[in-house]
Order: sequence, then structure tokens, then C-alpha cells
Amino acid sequence: MPRREDIEKVLLIGSGPIEIGQAAEFDYSGSQACAALREVGVKVVLVNSNPATIMTDPEMADAVYVEPLTAETVAEIIKKERPDGIVAGLGGQTALNVTSELAKMGVLEDYDVEVLGTPIEAIENTENRDKFKKKMKEIGEKVPRSKAVCSLEEAKEVVEELGFPVIIRPAYTLGGTGGGVAKSMGELEEIVERGLKRSRIDQVLVEESVLGWTELEYEVMRDSSDTCITVVNMENFDPMGIHTGESIVVAPSQTLSDVEHQMLRTAAIKIIRALGVEGGCNIQFALNRETGEYTVVEVNPRVSRSSALASKATGYPIARIAAKIAVGLNLFEIPNQVTKETPASFEPTLDYVVVKIPRWPFDKFHGVDRKLTTQMKSTGEVMAIGRTLEEAFQKAVRSLDIGQMGFSPERRKERTSPEEIEKLLKEPTDERIFAIYDGLKIGFTIDKIKKLTSIDPFFIQKIKNILDMEEEIKKAEKLTLEYLKKWKQNGFTDEQIAKLRGVNREDIADLRRKLRIKPTYKMVDTCAAEFEAKTPYFYSTWEEEHEVEPSDRKKILILGAGPIRIGQGIEFDYSSVHAVQALREEGIETLLLNNNPETVSTDYDTSDRLYFEPLTLEDVVNVIEREVPYGVIVQAGGQTSVNLAVPLQKELERRDDLDTKILGTSPDRIDTAEDRNRFKSMLEDLGIPQPESGIAKS
Repeated sequence: MPRREDIEKVLLIGSGPIEIGQAAEFDYSGSQACAALREVGVKVVLVNSNPATIMTDPEMADAVYVEPLTAETVAEIIKKERPDGIVAGLGGQTALNVTSELAKMGVLEDYDVEVLGTPIEAIENTENRDKFKKKMKEIGEKVPRSKAVCSLEEAKEVVEELGFPVIIRPAYTLGGTGGGVAKSMGELEEIVERGLKRSRIDQVLVEESVLGWTELEYEVMRDSSDTCITVVNMENFDPMGIHTGESIVVAPSQTLSDVEHQMLRTAAIKIIRALGVEGGCNIQFALNRETGEYTVVEVNPRVSRSSALASKATGYPIARIAAKIAVGLNLFEIPNQVTKETPASFEPTLDYVVVKIPRWPFDKFHGVDRKLTTQMKSTGEVMAIGRTLEEAFQKAVRSLDIGQMGFSPERRKERTSPEEIEKLLKEPTDERIFAIYDGLKIGFTIDKIKKLTSIDPFFIQKIKNILDMEEEIKKAEKLTLEYLKKWKQNGFTDEQIAKLRGVNREDIADLRRKLRIKPTYKMVDTCAAEFEAKTPYFYSTWEEEHEVEPSDRKKILILGAGPIRIGQGIEFDYSSVHAVQALREEGIETLLLNNNPETVSTDYDTSDRLYFEPLTLEDVVNVIEREVPYGVIVQAGGQTSVNLAVPLQKELERRDDLDTKILGTSPDRIDTAEDRNRFKSMLEDLGIPQPESGIAKS
């Protein structure tokens, strides 16, 4: 059916400030929704309290309110603006909670405001743990044995029946806030009391453990005519027991049989239909690989961090389509903006592999508990695309901006003690992926690591493949074209190869160019090239055929900020997007390079061409070689891109074939400001007083 004519004005609730478990993904989804609704002639009233987001730019909506996200404040805005409908599912947990409170207060009924898309009942059936369990039982879907409780005494009674360990899941919270895994009475008391305080309705679910089972996610869409599709299925590298936002995630799933995939896909569609969700929905399953048994772990009746990842992994804009579904359009009526030929009812197909790794703040907070549980601690994430899992893994590791090009020790501590490695493998932390590498290096078998971690042997083998290839790089008698190409196809950078060979990075880079080994750029097209795509959204790999043809227009490359972390947040995504908009106004073609799947800057239509790549010297220079831009802007992407200014300038100066400039403040002036010694000397030369200081390097 066409867009509903009775919906002329819509209130869109944002997600508020960036916090652990709620990063830039809701700025991305909200911005997409604003654009989508205005495209179909609906006026948008936006309320959000975050000034650092693109979403609160005045031009994003017809009216923008930068106000606290409380039910009382939003009620006043409803009274003034009189919207016909409210969209709750695009502003994360905050928007869902506010909408639920408005409904309970009678505000929506008093002002005749309809909840568009996912109804209140569906929100309650997923967020209220007891109702969710009952709804799943109604439709014959198994959930772990559990009971929703409102006190510690009740929780203790449940544990007597279930035994330890148990998983605690607070109701109406984001990112598993307040939850965790309790393995003893002391841990139960601590987690339940914390969870009850964090829950909006003072309720937690005490759930039997399915620790060690495989965790899988299905991103599903449904419209009002009951058409359903699965956008993508994603497999957690980490087993159950770690929040999916804390897990390394691979898309599409790599270890499922077709029988298992069809079983879970059928269940996902059955669940979204039973709940009546209209729009996007994230459904999480736990699968016992030994018995074939599965349970439904959780359903998010809204866009989430996983939705942002699914959107960027496939090119399928979940939030944009969900917004159009909310005002009555059906999937077959919404064109796929990527192909311009197929409708949104076509399920995406991937001919590449995607790896997501979370970015944790532990480098800023030494001494804190680094254990990963069902409560999120990561501040952001990176995404990498490759044609092999090894390539995508290594690209994701170097995208983290932690001084690691791959798995081998660079800035991290190498562990050689079997006892220390075994402990890290048993108790998951942010370092576990590197502990797997270290364990393999000192002789741990794949089977031993599987027993310690419950990680599928397929993934452990992939890390072993990288380790084995490092040995091959060290021992190869001659660097032939075949060797170099093979190593590049498995994600090794020039710098990694150079270190393993004991030579300079420049030596490997020059040899590679001499042998004409260059990356090819492939398109993220949603359809595995079955239809011609119009979207300029690319990733690098090492094959024969390019899918990007550079134009002759004047163009500028903007370097993004990478993952959100402490001290480098969404503000640099904001500045990157504004840099793109300003250059476009001047008729200049814009290229953007970034690796953060949660942001507006990595939306397929923000820039003229998007490169989803690590922010390292080699990856940036590779794009420059292909596109030959007039200049590069490093100042919009925060510290990550600024740190590339000096090495990039040196590389451009040493290369006769590259005629690209670094625009804005010169790298030398940037270095003067960043280098404490040079800055001190400059102030002394200018006679500007400063606190007495000295430079320490150890």
C-alpha cells in the first residue's frame, strides 16, 4: 500500500548522549530515518539531547529540539507540535523507554499520537522478560529456563532450582547494563542488586546457563502486509556468555550447515511475525552444535548496534527502510538505493566476508576488570571486509588503532607462559584473540584451545593459518610475485612482511609496485553482482578486476576517525560529514575512508565514494594510488587521522608518481603542536610563558 496520507507529522526520539552500550549507531539510524521520512513528504520533529551528532543539525528535521529525553519533556513537545505519530524504534533503548512511559502516562492517547512501526505491545513483549518468555512459549519457540524476579530473595529461590552458573538479564536496559554471569552466591547477590537498580521496572531475569553454545544473530525486516526478509545472519566468534556487542562477529555465518541456517531463519521470521514488529528486528539464538538444539536468547524490537553492523556489512539501509515501513510503505514498494533496480524485499547476498571487532577502553583505564561478560564494556567497534577470513581478520585488527598490524606482538605483550595463556583463554578478556595466537605459537593444539574457550575450531584454524604464513614469510628464500600476492590476499601489510623479513617497509612496498601487485577495489552491492549496483561503496582485496573507475573530476580524500573510544567520539564523525558537505557545495568530488560501521560518515550516500578500510599509511596510500586525489584532509578525523599526517607527507614526498597534497595545516605545523618538545621550544622562541617542564621518554 502507498504511504499513509493521515500521517503528516512524525515525532522522532533520539538516543541522547554516547555511553557504554550506546555509541553512534543511533545517530546513524536517526539521521537515516529523518532523510527517509522527508523523502516521502512527512514532516519530522526531532528531539535529542546530544549536540555532537549529525542528527541534531538544524537541517536534519523540520523542527529540532535539543532537550532532555524524559517522558515529561517529550510530553510538552507533543503538546506543542501535535504529531500524528511517534517513531520509537530508531533511538535505541532510551527512545523505547520514553515511548513506553508516554503510553503509560496516557499522553499518546490524550493527543491522539499513534506509535508507528513496532507497537507498544511488541516492545513490552520483548523488553519485559516474563512476557517475552510467555510469548515464545505460545509460538513453540524454546527459551532457556528462567524466571523474572523483583527481589534478591526470589532470585535465590530460582537458583536453587536452576543451579549455578546463571545469567542475569535486567529488563528495559541497554547493552546488558547491570547484568552478568553469576557462578556463586556472592556474585548472584552483587549482580541481581545492581540489575534491579538499573531496570526501569525493577525486574531481572534469572536464566539457566547456555554458556559455550554458539551465538548467532538474524537481522530481520517485516512490513505491515507481513512480508518478511532476513537481511543477514551473523555468527559470534565468541560463544554464549559474552554480550554480542562485546563479541567478535563474522558475517555471513561461517560454520552453520544449510539445515541449521534454514532452521534458525524460519524461527526468526516466525518470531518477528508473532511479535508484530514492523521494521527492523534483531533476534539472537544460542545453538548447541553437539545436539542441534537451539534456544531464543533475546529479541531487540528496534535498530541496534547489530543493525548498524548489518547495514554496513550488506549495504542494506535497515533504519531508512524501517522509517518508511513505519509510515505505511511495504518492502516491495521501497526501492533498493544501492542497485536502483531491485526492491527492498530482495534479501541481500554477500560475496565477501565481514569481521567486526569491538574497541575497548582498557588502554585508558589500567587496573580495571578486563573480563568480558553479558554486560557491555566496549565503547565502539570496527568492521573490515575481505575475500578471505584471514584477510578480514587482519584488516579488522589493524583498524582498531591499538598499534597492532595483525596478531603478532607489536605494541602488545607477548605471552609465553602456558599457565598465563591458559588463564586468558578460560576467562575471556579483550586480549583473548591474541592469547589464541600466543597459545598456538607455543604449541597448544586447536582442540585444546577449543576446550578452553568453546570457540569453533574453524576460527582457531584461521588464526593458525596466519601464524603458519608468518613462518613462511620468514623462511621464504625469495620474495616472488606468487608469494607476495598470497600473503597480501591473507591480509598481511608491507610493514608486517618487512618486519618478518628484517627489512624496511619501503623495500617491500617498492618491490610490490615493481611486480605490479596492487589492491583491487570491490563494491558492496547487496546482491553479489547479480544486478549492476550504482552505489560507490568499496573495500580492497587482492584480485585481478577492479570495480571502481576513478573520475577525472577534482577530488579530495577525507580521512575519518575510526572506532569510537574514550577521548575520540562521535564529534569527529560530525566534522568528517561536514567536511564532505562543504566540499560538495564547492563542486569537488569527495572520497571518504573510514572503518566504523556505526557512523553517518560510512553511510553509502554521505560521500561521492566511500572506502571501508583501515586507517593506516599503506591502506590510505593504496586509495591515493587508485584515485589520484588533488589532496587529503587529515584534520576532520581526530587524533587517528592527524597521526597519519607526517608519515603520509614523507611517503608522498618520496614517491615521484604521487602528486597529492595534504590540505589545511601543514604536517610540520601539526607535528609542532603535537610534539611536546617542539611545542615547548616554539613557546620559548615566542616568549610565551608556560609551566616549567621536561620531556621524559622512559
